[in-house]
Amino acid sequence: MAKLPIPQEIVSAATRIIYSGFPELRGSTLLQKRSDAKSNHDHIRGRLMLEPRGHREMYGALLVNETELTATGEADIGVLFLHNGGYSTMCGHATIALGRFLVDFDAEACPDLFPTRNLRLDEQTMTTTIKLHCPCGVVPITVPVVNGPHGRLQSNPERPVSFINVDSYATGIDIEITLPEAHRWPELGARTRLTADFCYGGAFYCIVDAEQLGFDDGLKSADNMDALSRATGSLKTALSADPQYKPFFQHSVEQDLGFLYGVIVRDRNRGVPAEGAAGAEVGLCFFGAQQVDRSPCGSGSAARRALAHAKHMWPPEQKWTYHSLLSGACGGVGGFTTHVVGKSTDGQDVPGSAGETVRVQVEGQAFYTSFATFLAEAADGISASGFLL
Repeated sequence: MAKLPIPQEIVSAATRIIYSGFPELRGSTLLQKRSDAKSNHDHIRGRLMLEPRGHREMYGALLVNETELTATGEADIGVLFLHNGGYSTMCGHATIALGRFLVDFDAEACPDLFPTRNLRLDEQTMTTTIKLHCPCGVVPITVPVVNGPHGRLQSNPERPVSFINVDSYATGIDIEITLPEAHRWPELGARTRLTADFCYGGAFYCIVDAEQLGFDDGLKSADNMDALSRATGSLKTALSADPQYKPFFQHSVEQDLGFLYGVIVRDRNRGVPAEGAAGAEVGLCFFGAQQVDRSPCGSGSAARRALAHAKHMWPPEQKWTYHSLLSGACGGVGGFTTHVVGKSTDGQDVPGSAGETVRVQVEGQAFYTSFATFLAEAADGISASGFLL
């Protein structure tokens, strides 16, 4: 059905990159193509992300050659992001993986993929840049390269890939949230309120300290994963159901981007800074249908760095490392390092933002794990759309 190379970040759930075999999507814009995928081909998303070909935490990236921005030259290629519950608007760990793949793929073996590919080498930095059209906007990816056989450029796995995210900003700082009885969890005890932040980095996030959820030991390990999932799921449901919180995850331009994508549980007492970073923290991101991000969450890292900027916590140029539970447990290997590289592209703050709108650079690594071809037989009635147990 679809041939899938699977680059995987050192701390990430696999990014399954779909580059062949997916039906042609209808629509002239990337968001229209995303709508067509959701309405008419969602069974293929389930087939590729869920069991038996995938699993609950699988993540996907569907390459789209033609979008309204590739037509104008503003982007080189488009992408749609897939997960266990639907379609993301941005994904940093997949963007890092795509950077390497789009440099390395064999254009002669797969001529229909990326027909506008034209890699330009910066000889001083030994990098090339690819402009990726994500549902949230254009994201330039800087990929370190080496000169490979026959004069072809190849990505350099020993150096990190970086991208400059779309405009990122805080939408709510220190917001008090009242939880109805139906949306509380045991660890809260007698409390009926908590305090959290909201921010945007290509997708909208609620950022909450572990202690606010009732987990006084923070994010020591994965021992509390089920309880944390229950708590964040209840919090997300409560926020999405109450109209007073909707302005914190409402996009000023595109209605399709206006939803609460994830809840990130934060532990500021843990984390090993990467080289050159002033500090670090650990976060646990629940998104989609309570999918757990193995990576530090690239769009979430950009959103959290914009949130820190809005709180005037550090100078813009100061680097900060964000970890997942996995990278935090691996001695700091695999964290994402961020810093603010400038203000919004148009110099304007977004309506509804609670702080300055900034561009954030996110840096991390990705590694190949395998290549695969997936099949679907007409008589297979159980796995035709995938399943979760």
